[in-house]
Amino acid sequence: MATLRQILDKAAAAGLVAATQVPSLEAHLVQHGVRAEVALTEPQSTIESDIVDTEVPRFIRGFHDVLITIGVLILLAGIWGLASVLALLPAVIVLAEILVVRQRLALPAVVLSLATVVWALFTTMAVIDGLDIHPIGVVSMLLVLLPLPLVMGMFYWRYRIPIALAILLLSAFTLALTVVIYLLGRAVGTDDFVESFPLISSAIFFLSAVGLFAVAMGYDLSDPLRVTRRSDIAFWIHLAAAPALLYAMLSFVFLQKGTGLLSLDRFDAYDSAGQVLVVVIVLMAIGLIIDRRAFVTSGLVSLIAAVVSILAQGDLGGGSAVFVALLVVGSVVLVIGVGWPQLRRLVVGLLPEDLKAKLPPLR
Repeated sequence: MATLRQILDKAAAAGLVAATQVPSLEAHLVQHGVRAEVALTEPQSTIESDIVDTEVPRFIRGFHDVLITIGVLILLAGIWGLASVLALLPAVIVLAEILVVRQRLALPAVVLSLATVVWALFTTMAVIDGLDIHPIGVVSMLLVLLPLPLVMGMFYWRYRIPIALAILLLSAFTLALTVVIYLLGRAVGTDDFVESFPLISSAIFFLSAVGLFAVAMGYDLSDPLRVTRRSDIAFWIHLAAAPALLYAMLSFVFLQKGTGLLSLDRFDAYDSAGQVLVVVIVLMAIGLIIDRRAFVTSGLVSLIAAVVSILAQGDLGGGSAVFVALLVVGSVVLVIGVGWPQLRRLVVGLLPEDLKAKLPPLR
């Protein structure tokens, strides 16, 4: 059993259709009754999985893309070393015109998008240093982030790369959050609003994370079958929204211990470990419901820290608490990964029918 996307990707590789037409062609076929899973007449490999993965990384289409990407990374590193970060943009544009516009290579497009972010941030910092401006705190972050949404907006307008739009939205949310923190700091007369008002800062950060998650869900719900570019955009936004939600929820936990909003590394309390476990479990449940594994992977570090704390508190792990925690968390990840379809059916089955109809279908 092969997926319709796999068949169309093979057709694109053979030159029968353009790679850019694959998502729209797949959506058209699905809308007219063609199943996402298509039985082939030829025998399949015995090692081919029967599990349909709705989060296939479409930016990896073969080792050709990987080889080209390695060359792009080495070339950009050489240009940065011999010239400066300012020289990255012309190189990125030339490479994008060749590799993205003409050859439609997905993985190099991701790297070039990230290289544009690096160029924008380092160039802005260089300009600030050249103007002999020495901002501190939130003002410094505000100035550095200010050009990024515009740069990424122009980059996405030209090349239509999903990760570029995701970075644009993420940078816009981050810039808006920074502006709000800056204005609140000016209103109360402090240069460090986060340190002075950690609870309000945590609430603002949480609302921002929820907003970013809502944007990702907007793209997801508009394409529950995951066959269009909107699904790719949602994938990248979820990669940022998941850890943002985790950090925002954990900030409330750590504020109760008096460690401060930005002091998550001081986590060593037994009672906080239980709360961290609850937060991670909630995010994992959300990931199962919306069929996004990013919500599972984003909480792994915190889950390990929580289990280590619990084992150390109860002397269950002795001097090997970390390794016991790795064993426990690794087992949990494998159970979730292997049993993902079954767990989804179990969790989603508890939801109302009208809500289930809007979610990705059960496999």
